Amino acid sequence: MNETMTKTAKTQGTGEQPPVLECIGVERRFGGLVAVSGVDMEIRKGEIFGLVGPNGSGKTTLTNAITGFYPPNEGRIKLDGNDITGTAPHKVAGLGVARTFQNLALFNGMSVLDNILLGRHIHMNPGVVRTALYWWLARPEEVANREIVEEVIEFLQLESIRHELVDGIPIGLKKRVELARALVAEPHLLILDEPMAGMNQEEKEYMARFILDARAERGVSVLLIEHHMDVILGICDRMLALNYGEMIASGIPSEVVKDPGVIKAYIGDGHVG
Repeated sequence: MNETMTKTAKTQGTGEQPPVLECIGVERRFGGLVAVSGVDMEIRKGEIFGLVGPNGSGKTTLTNAITGFYPPNEGRIKLDGNDITGTAPHKVAGLGVARTFQNLALFNGMSVLDNILLGRHIHMNPGVVRTALYWWLARPEEVANREIVEEVIEFLQLESIRHELVDGIPIGLKKRVELARALVAEPHLLILDEPMAGMNQEEKEYMARFILDARAERGVSVLLIEHHMDVILGICDRMLALNYGEMIASGIPSEVVKDPGVIKAYIGDGHVG
């Protein structure tokens, strides 16, 4: 990432803020396969935290444990100091956690606007009575939700494609639409699973800027799962590296990338030292 962006990220360092998310000794097994073992991780309020590792290192499994898709077999997960271990995914979302997915989870055949509107579902209160009394009960809520969606569309500069089908837009814009759908849920913890996969350098720069702006203007804490180490170095305050489901290094990104275990996991034994 460029020097200006790196300076911006570091000057917005979070100091010793209280933790938004804590993972304590998290282990997840699938039969005899241990996908994640003994992981400790803490994300502070207002922090952009990087999670890295080779393919199959356990990054997505850890994310699914946090969001309730695959509850840990051992260990605890805390959100804002409250134990959410084993909490159902929809309840975790209701507690202020939103995520994007490694493989795009947009609805083809629907417009950009409609895909983003779906992100407001956790704030809606559907019901027969509300539908029957639409003009008095449901319509004000619909207008309020639409205002939030419109603001996020403007924030992510998606106005020009708002009515286009998501099927026909480039991958970089699809990733931005998925980010918009997560942001309209008004989370305080945002989990981004490889949001820059498949992007060119210019698209990566745009996405990095939007993540920094989301932290600065919306006060979200971010768990960023990425393969692009330049992105991690450019915008993350701290990071954790995994390999074969185990922690190999954590701390300031510029120091973690020099760790022999990280170099070995990414490049091979011949480059260590």
